[in-house]
Amino acid sequence: MEGLRTLSPKRLQSLLTDCRSVKVKRLFFWFAERHKHTWLNRLDPTSIDFGKGKRVLVRGGKLDRKYLITVPENLDAGG
Repeated sequence: MEGLRTLSPKRLQSLLTDCRSVKVKRLFFWFAERHKHTWLNRLDPTSIDFGKGKRVLVRGGKLDRKYLITVPENLDAGG
């Protein structure tokens, strides 16, 4: 994720809109925020379907309240 500083926001928006995996989209945004990517401001999350309800990526992890995903505690879910 650290090496993705030069992604095209337009292409990324299209890929995320077409993506069918709710977990992938939530985790992608979670990591993008964590790494403070500048292109994140140019994406429109309202046009992306993040699904409903919580998703568990790791059992026994920590729930990130913004994206409703459970991530490993050692990654600082912040919430």
